[in-house]
Amino acid sequence: MLGCFWFSVFFFNDTATTEIYTCGGCHGVTGYKNAYPNYHVPRIAGQNADYLIAALKAYKTGDREHPTMRAQGESLSEQDIQDIAAYLSSLAQ
Repeated sequence: MLGCFWFSVFFFNDTATTEIYTCGGCHGVTGYKNAYPNYHVPRIAGQNADYLIAALKAYKTGDREHPTMRAQGESLSEQDIQDIAAYLSSLAQ
């Protein structure tokens, strides 16, 4: 199923392709846990678009803390955030 997720990314929106592909490195792996600190990485496929938008904006501004997600958020434009949320929310969990 993971392969289908990444294959379909390339047919969604070229401007968000790289950003969405990057998300899968952690969020696309079933049962993935970060090495340190040890925590469960949530699956984001099928997540509510408004939630994803709010979360990405909070990481971008630093209102939500996580070093890796902060770095990712800072690199996203408002359009990237909208595109990523629209695509991910359209996927079945």
